[in-house]
Amino acid sequence: MDEYAEAITQALMKALKPGDFPKLILESGRALVDEAGYLITTVTAVKRLPDGTRAYVADAGVNLLFTAYWYKFNIELDRETGGINEHSIIYGPLCMNIDSIDEGVPLPPLTRGTRLIFSPVGAYNQTQSMQFIEYRPASVLIGEHGEVDIIREAEDLTDITRREKLPKRLAHGKTKG
Repeated sequence: MDEYAEAITQALMKALKPGDFPKLILESGRALVDEAGYLITTVTAVKRLPDGTRAYVADAGVNLLFTAYWYKFNIELDRETGGINEHSIIYGPLCMNIDSIDEGVPLPPLTRGTRLIFSPVGAYNQTQSMQFIEYRPASVLIGEHGEVDIIREAEDLTDITRREKLPKRLAHGKTKG
């Protein structure tokens, strides 16, 4: 980041008059925060597709990892697992063919309850996540010394309904022509 900022600063100093500098705002996204984020999800189902491909369904999908459409995540397991790796597909919980987090990741045989750890997911996934079919889970911050803090509570039905307004004219089943 320092080299990048230095290059921009030097170019501005050469091109502009002294004291005539614009306000410079850098949107550094991935470069600063991507490595800081992980998404931990759980395998909820295991199946074989008609073509023989092993498929896993997780409780997080593109609703939480929207960048899966253009970004390849590192995927780790929460436990040692034996068996031969096979190219596998990881689907999310949305029951839609677009809800695919990875289509060709080599994984050993997994069982329900296995946790998958996706990284890096620190940039953009939180802001692009959407409440669709599933509530968004809590976000936690793990400090340098292992402290755990909830920094965003898990959603529930009230997060969806609190902004809903029923017009008075419809409240009692009465409508006008």
